[in-house]
Amino acid sequence: MDTTLSPNALMTEQNKRIAETVTRERGRLRNFIRRRVPDAGEAEDILQDVFFEYVEAYRLPEPVEQVGAWLFRVARNRIIDRFRKKREEPLPQAPNEDDDGHWLEDVLPSAESGPEAAYARSVLLDELYAALDELPQEQRDVFIAHEMEGRSFKELAAESGVALNTLLARKRYAVLHLRARLQAIYDEFNL
Repeated sequence: MDTTLSPNALMTEQNKRIAETVTRERGRLRNFIRRRVPDAGEAEDILQDVFFEYVEAYRLPEPVEQVGAWLFRVARNRIIDRFRKKREEPLPQAPNEDDDGHWLEDVLPSAESGPEAAYARSVLLDELYAALDELPQEQRDVFIAHEMEGRSFKELAAESGVALNTLLARKRYAVLHLRARLQAIYDEFNL
């Protein structure tokens, strides 16, 4: 942009570029939002919010680079905001020796609860898999076997020859890591 333009000419040039971007990106962005938000009115509100933020950001001294990526990231954040509730709830507690329940299913929204819940579930599962990759192999194996495959600790102990308490401890360490790692994304959805 030419900074030697008068303030009015500069504003006119900015408005022209903003209008071009809105025209170019509106269809793709609307489709992106509509695939994730079933209510057309709410999707349109999110779209307008995204473009409002773009106008504000564009007028800053350092304008947005990679406008398309920026718009989609803002749209994703606005969609996630829909899942927030008024009060925050911590993740369920890590398992202990007396708890043979499945922690994961208590944390994830049910896929049968509608498209919003299915979207939240897919985002949380993506984050979970990334966090699982950070765990030591023994902890990851116990967590996956118990939470995702539904196998009991007694079965795992008999099969592996590892003491039951050791398996419980490994699962506990895995859950503690996952709770710390996933708390921020969980708070975004505030499930």
